[in-house]
Amino acid sequence: MLNIWFYVLFSIFIVSLISLIGIIFISIKPKKLEKFLIYMVSFSAGALFGDVFVHIFPEIFKTNLGNLKISMIILFGVLFSFVMEKFIHWQHCHMPITKEHKHPFVLMNLYGDGIHNFIDGLIIAGSYMVSFPIGIATTLAVILHEIPQEIGDFGILIHGGFKKKQALFINFLISLTAFAGGIIALIIGIKILNIQNFLLPFAAGTFIYIAGSDLIPELHKETNISRSAIQLLTFILGVGIMFLLLLFG
Repeated sequence: MLNIWFYVLFSIFIVSLISLIGIIFISIKPKKLEKFLIYMVSFSAGALFGDVFVHIFPEIFKTNLGNLKISMIILFGVLFSFVMEKFIHWQHCHMPITKEHKHPFVLMNLYGDGIHNFIDGLIIAGSYMVSFPIGIATTLAVILHEIPQEIGDFGILIHGGFKKKQALFINFLISLTAFAGGIIALIIGIKILNIQNFLLPFAAGTFIYIAGSDLIPELHKETNISRSAIQLLTFILGVGIMFLLLLFG
């Protein structure tokens, strides 16, 4: 049992380090980076939609939940995200966007990323409970999945007003929610809880809401035809990478 704890926690630590991938952009000058940020937002939107429709939905259909129950949990994820965003806007409604008070869509993305990482922790722990080889394979799949996601998340944080070092640090902190998922799964047992059956459709609703309600409207602020075309290409790239990851699943 101690071996499983070590493998799970070490694997989650390695996955969490992926959140620091934004360090490759540290040396880029702010003015140059600013030109690419909106494309990182569109890439992230595509990656979120791709994650939902390419990865999460097929996993949901493998569960024993009924179609209506799945639909209701997805809808609950959307409604819960709506309420969360309303709360964030209430906190910001009388405050200008400054270094201290960031864009609400950034906070929503952090909230969604936290859920995402929590589920990753559950999945990694659950896979090691089945067998060591499955645990290793799942960890590698999560790492490959996280690389494009974390690049997009870093871009969103910068676009929303964070400095580069702040964005790296916050992205890393949010990645640590995976430890909560892993530890809960190890203590209680993911097969007993079946919590993944609820969290997967809930996450799907959350990601659909964030990508459609927060990120896509941000992209519509750009009206230049050539830059809009590049946005479309990076959006498609985000979806496409999620398809390519199926090869490693």
